[in-house]
Amino acid sequence: MGVFVLLPLLLPLTALPIARLAERHLHPRVATRLLSALAAVLAACSTVCLGLLVVVGTVQLPGHPLPDAWADREARTTAPYEEAAGKGAVIALLAVAVSWSTAVRRHRRVRRRAELALAGVPGGEVAVLPDEAAYAYALPGVRSRASRGLLGWVLSLRTSPAGPGGRIVVSTAMLACLDAGERAALVAHERAHLAGRHHRYLLAVRFAARANPLLMPLRSAVAYTAERWADEEAARVTGERRVVARAIGKAALVSRGTPTPTLAGFAAPGPVPRRVAALLAPAPSPVSWPPVFTAVGLAAWAAAAGTLGSALSSANATLTLFLVLEAGPL
Repeated sequence: MGVFVLLPLLLPLTALPIARLAERHLHPRVATRLLSALAAVLAACSTVCLGLLVVVGTVQLPGHPLPDAWADREARTTAPYEEAAGKGAVIALLAVAVSWSTAVRRHRRVRRRAELALAGVPGGEVAVLPDEAAYAYALPGVRSRASRGLLGWVLSLRTSPAGPGGRIVVSTAMLACLDAGERAALVAHERAHLAGRHHRYLLAVRFAARANPLLMPLRSAVAYTAERWADEEAARVTGERRVVARAIGKAALVSRGTPTPTLAGFAAPGPVPRRVAALLAPAPSPVSWPPVFTAVGLAAWAAAAGTLGSALSSANATLTLFLVLEAGPL
């Protein structure tokens, strides 16, 4: 196994340059998908290798839960044994499990509260809550009702249909600070979150960062690029980049954000000035992959190589340990 079991724990460092450059040089849709895929694979590989280190560090201890074919003491003695690394890996893997469990419970609790709050709200795709706090966010997985109620004008806006099984949650305080064109931009923005299923990308990078702290820059980058993706979709649908920028700026001044970072929102504390500046500039080029001989191109290939190396290293370490235990003593 050797160094192959340790490489996936460090190779996420190869993705740090692209996390910084993708925000500025890639189309936000491409950046979101690329960074989320990198984070998911790198996190999976590092978690697998933590598990292998647990086996390596505890394989010769009594009571180790190995399969029956490997349970005899002679077979165990053929496996590599590093007690110190094993103890550290046990602590790290437990920390990852606790962190994931906490995140899942919080996400489910927030979703349940949001769904209960919407249970008695009339209307269809857009749910307006009477609240003095300003907020707007996309809540996926909530069935839409018939399009009737207080905001019939919202549902008639010139925007594309939302993704299946989702609702747009907006407070009366948020609507009060926007004019008609800016409300159209808000709805288009949140519809883009639902149609693009941005909550999945946000969840993926959040769990990845909890598995390996080296991936935290990718989590921050995806949180930004997902919002930029929705910004660009809203600008495309409404045809008014300046109106979308103005709506985001206004909302940022009064918004309290979303109930949890895994629910995409309209405007929250963060890099709002960068989003506004990007909307005031020409639309980004929808290039699927950056040119090789550019800074962002080299960073993308370096991250891809690091991710491939992480996958191959974890596969090599897993196969090596399996063959050693399967072969047994000579």
